Amino acid sequence: MTDTSDRTAEQAARYPHLYAPQRWAWGGIDAQFAAELPPDGLITNIHLVGFSGDRVVLCRDARDHWFLPGGTREAAESIESCLARELREEAGARLLGEPVWIGAHRCVTDHPVPYRPWQPHPEKAWLWGWAEVTVDSEPLNPEDGEQVVEVRAVPPAEAQHLLTHHRDPWWHDLIALAVDSRTAATG
Repeated sequence: MTDTSDRTAEQAARYPHLYAPQRWAWGGIDAQFAAELPPDGLITNIHLVGFSGDRVVLCRDARDHWFLPGGTREAAESIESCLARELREEAGARLLGEPVWIGAHRCVTDHPVPYRPWQPHPEKAWLWGWAEVTVDSEPLNPEDGEQVVEVRAVPPAEAQHLLTHHRDPWWHDLIALAVDSRTAATG
């Protein structure tokens, strides 16, 4: 096996819920996580496990739903621009360093048209990463986005609990992978 295959097999064993095939009924999406990053042209969504010290930055919307900052790329928007915009809009945060991309969900939707006209269809990818961030303003809360009512930096175990509560268990594994990747990178 190659180094990539070995890493994928090791991660799949360590984070089984994250690597399990997913069905995201809300979007008619079948998704499969992989450490191998997809081509830029397939990436429609970018999300970040933002670390503020040893805590994970989470957002809560008006529906009382906790989530990681990130979202949908606009037409011709770079990954970096999308990430900076989404952090500012949803968390009032900015990057303190380069993001580390830990993998992506490769997705296929059964919807007849793309979510946004400029997006690839029916295949697309959601990119996941981590980075050091600072929360230094209020969320911008644009009218066409989630209406964030709270931004909170919490210990990773609490982030796992809040993200997994009433949802798929893969969120727990995603936070664990980000924490492990950060620990390996920072010593």
